[in-house]
Amino acid sequence: MNERFLILAAILVTGTYALVGSERAASRQVGSNRIVVTYWEKWTGEEMRAMKDVVSSFNASQDRIEVRYLSISGVAEKTLLATSGGNPPDVAGLWADQVVQFADAGALEDLTDLARAAGISEADYIPAYWETMNYKGRLYALATSPGSAAIYVNRDLVGPKYDTPEEFPKTITEFDEFVREVSIRDRQGSLSTVAFLPRDGWGLWAMPYLFGGSFTEGDRINVNGPDDLRAWKWVNSFAKRFGTRETQSFRSGFGNYSSPQNPFLSGKLATYADGPWFANFIRLYNPKVNWFAVPFPYPDGRPDLAGYTMLNLNTLMIPKGSKHKREAFEFIRYVQQQQIMERICIGQYCNTPLRKVSREFLEKHPNKYIALFDRLARGERAVRPLQMGVAAQVGREVGNAVDEIDLGQKTPEVALNDAQRRLEELWQSYQRQVLGR
Repeated sequence: MNERFLILAAILVTGTYALVGSERAASRQVGSNRIVVTYWEKWTGEEMRAMKDVVSSFNASQDRIEVRYLSISGVAEKTLLATSGGNPPDVAGLWADQVVQFADAGALEDLTDLARAAGISEADYIPAYWETMNYKGRLYALATSPGSAAIYVNRDLVGPKYDTPEEFPKTITEFDEFVREVSIRDRQGSLSTVAFLPRDGWGLWAMPYLFGGSFTEGDRINVNGPDDLRAWKWVNSFAKRFGTRETQSFRSGFGNYSSPQNPFLSGKLATYADGPWFANFIRLYNPKVNWFAVPFPYPDGRPDLAGYTMLNLNTLMIPKGSKHKREAFEFIRYVQQQQIMERICIGQYCNTPLRKVSREFLEKHPNKYIALFDRLARGERAVRPLQMGVAAQVGREVGNAVDEIDLGQKTPEVALNDAQRRLEELWQSYQRQVLGR
């Protein structure tokens, strides 16, 4: 295991080790002869209840293993720290974009052989989700609930010209015209309703993919290519259209993401990019919103770029040094069954990561547009999380560059070139210190 990397993780979570230790000790208090598998997960609320229901059904399905679910804040950092101390949980619920970082650190058990013996293979999963669970030809995670992104539309705010999926804009030019027509200023000239803001909702980081670009070319970072430049100039066009100060003032009135003050739920934004679970927030916080969902628009003259979506994926991993690796995998295998997976995904308002999907799942799912999210996830334009150990830093550097562009501090070309130089240096350092290249 790479000690320098784990030391860095320990610095990031200074002060949490005592808490991790106490959580671990509490989870090992066994009241039966069963083997206890400790399962650390990030979820609370309804998401936690959906998974705890599955944990209970697994425990009732056999009499050898008892899975203990613990909701852990900062689960990724705490799992990495506990693993470096030789006392990890048996199962950790982490995000798929952490597979590379954890695998590079030597912090994960390789699941390839266990999955093969259990009959689990690439043929079972939607391709892009399967790819995010694999790294350098080895399998390090298996799926729970996934997501794909689309645009939610408030029918009552967009007017009759745009109030059906069929009539909603398909191209970027049509979408820009929609933004111009639907956005409203009050008598004082302040923004009161805006059609769309690319900084709000789920999706800003992946904008280059919308225009056919990406953040990498093979093993090389590339954040300043021509498609990246087009993407960020389009994002910047919203700051120019509405005014940077006016936009900042407008956005300052937005509430928390999962609250009635969310800008889409409170009627400040007419459209909002998010995953299938956002339908649950509508149900919880403003069920009166009359909404539908559509794919993102595509660049003019490029119908080959239609169907773009960004993906995420929750996964189950076995940290290196798990005391009960085989029992932990038995639970993970249970979760991969179609009936069980669909139960989780319905409970969490998600699409499924599996190739096979039941008609009942699509017809009874509480998100009425789940078939759209499912279709987008299966498409060729589905963008999976960046598989690179410095993915988080790429997001931060590009985000800083976009801030500099919107604030007028740098031209798009200069801001992206500066980010490119910093990221190249960071990537070279990571390769030397972590990968030993």
